[in-house]
Amino acid sequence: MSTHNERVAIVTGAARGIGAAVARRLAQDGFAVAVLDLDEAACKPVVTEIEQSGGRALAVGVDVADEQAVQSGVERVAEQLGAPTVLVNNAGVTRDNLLFKMSTQDWDAVMDVHLRGSFLMTRATQRYMTEARWGRIVNISSVSALGSRGQVNYSAAKAGLQGFTKTLAIELGKFGVTANAIAPGFIETEMTVATAARLGIEFEDFKKAVVSTIPVSRGGTPADIAHAVSFFAGEAAGYVSGQVLYVAGGPHG
Repeated sequence: MSTHNERVAIVTGAARGIGAAVARRLAQDGFAVAVLDLDEAACKPVVTEIEQSGGRALAVGVDVADEQAVQSGVERVAEQLGAPTVLVNNAGVTRDNLLFKMSTQDWDAVMDVHLRGSFLMTRATQRYMTEARWGRIVNISSVSALGSRGQVNYSAAKAGLQGFTKTLAIELGKFGVTANAIAPGFIETEMTVATAARLGIEFEDFKKAVVSTIPVSRGGTPADIAHAVSFFAGEAAGYVSGQVLYVAGGPHG
């Protein structure tokens, strides 16, 4: 059973998929967890699950690209759960297309959520971390950072997150704050199902083709990413900062 003295974590894009798995895992690790997503109601099932397991959680509806919404949301977390000292920037969207067909709106939408959103969330939470002289920032990048046909916006944003992470590590290290990134490979989520649909391929066929290229011969699960976040968010990772961990079933980078 958690106490009201436990550390507080914020996970963005946590209503489903990787974010939900991360929120559940951090709750198991003893954190109070703020479950953030665009739709507050969609966060409630994850919160209920955490509470039924004896943890503390809070659903907060926030558009991470909206400066005022981020500020208000983080302040609400601090008031209702406690000062957040762990931040997982997981919120993401895809607007895939080849460069010559990609609209400016599709470029901006992806940049706004991944880069602007991570910047706003980190800027709003870092003061709680520096005051506590302890903090953990985990940014969810992707193997797409290395290049991915039809994803020039997503690839650029995910590569940008890696540079963002390394600079945070340099700036915040002296305050006891670490910053690391995780770059998932093929993870079975609603987002990868949507990718298969966009390509006009049945998901099982898409999965089979992708898995045939993965050394460990299986697709990843949201839990695989949650395990890695758990490590970076813990006490034991205090001397690990500015790193990019590829959780992809084989070597990347």
